[in-house]
Amino acid sequence: MDRYKAGMLVRSKAGHDTGRVYVIIDVDDAYVYLADGRIRTLDKLKKKKKKHVQLICREYAVEEATDVSIRHLLKEQRKEEEK
Repeated sequence: MDRYKAGMLVRSKAGHDTGRVYVIIDVDDAYVYLADGRIRTLDKLKKKKKKHVQLICREYAVEEATDVSIRHLLKEQRKEEEK
């Protein structure tokens, strides 16, 4: 069973985007496809190896997601982390 699922939040562990939080939009064998709603929109997903992301124990429904809804979701996550 694969532990990576669409709708989960992840934090980048490697690359120029280290520390950034993304939402998983799609998953295949070796890669996850990520969006943040700003730079990485649903039209231009970030392709990243699974070993280069850390799961955050949150999962959301992203079937009907838009870039705006993803930005709001990540904004709420940042506010919660600051507490």
